[in-house]
Amino acid sequence: MATPLIEAIQIAHRSDEIALLTSPPFAPVFSSWQGLSVHAFERKGWRNILSVIRFIREGQFDRIYDLQGNDRTSVLCALSGAPERVGNHTRYPYTHHPVDKWRGEVHIFERMKHVLKSAGVEVQRNAPILPATVRSLEAVKHWISSHSNGENLVGLHASASALRTDKCWPNYEALAKKLCAHGFTPVWLGASGDKQKNQASARRSGGIDASGKFNIPELALFAKALKFAITNDSGPMHVLSAADIPIYGLFGPSDWRRNHALGQENNVIPSPADSGDIAAITTNLVWQRLVADQRVPKLDAGKAPSISLQQHP
Repeated sequence: MATPLIEAIQIAHRSDEIALLTSPPFAPVFSSWQGLSVHAFERKGWRNILSVIRFIREGQFDRIYDLQGNDRTSVLCALSGAPERVGNHTRYPYTHHPVDKWRGEVHIFERMKHVLKSAGVEVQRNAPILPATVRSLEAVKHWISSHSNGENLVGLHASASALRTDKCWPNYEALAKKLCAHGFTPVWLGASGDKQKNQASARRSGGIDASGKFNIPELALFAKALKFAITNDSGPMHVLSAADIPIYGLFGPSDWRRNHALGQENNVIPSPADSGDIAAITTNLVWQRLVADQRVPKLDAGKAPSISLQQHP
């Protein structure tokens, strides 16, 4: 969700040098970005924190945009030595911030647009930006041609953070069986750590295990080949939304109004009556939504849709 914000900052500071601080797993996301100096630091441990502080102070930056907004980044801003500090909270150390205090009443992306506006930066794009290299484009095309023959591919992401198993919908396998019965091919997405779970699900209910096959830009690129995707509230949900396809986010304990994928608010499937219990979302409820949205029409068995991939601009 930060990528459109970073683009807006780059546009507002065309003639300036811009450094991006992130953690190592996310540095590759920006490998194809132009005009951005990317610096990755581990987030945990005092030595790493001191290294970040040293880097910021030695950089003598004129302005810092805090796109995280937690206690750790507030401390980094306070110790930065930068004269201008842009952030989400109406308190020290921020010199630029919205007038109203943050209470979580709107989607975090909308709030961050207000944060940047307080510093004179207008955000124009409302979708993730995850450009991929030509090499990634070829790798994704090769994977598709090696694993499918032009089937109706549907993405399924059945996992979530190990600390938030309550976000995991329990009915993916039942849904996958229905998709297979209607001529679709489920693609089980996830990190390498999801491989055992996804392999078992693909074996029992059908589809293709793609665990650990794509990095973040490649996953966004691969999503262009999907008819639609169904996910838990997770990182891949946000990545897939960069492809401008329908992403049906299943929400239980987390508030979809504040956490849905960008541009996908109309595709959210929350727990009934916002009960907070994701298990209350039945397979039939999801299927009926897909039928209503004409995502699962009757298929002509003699025809298969073509797959077209283009490099993300």
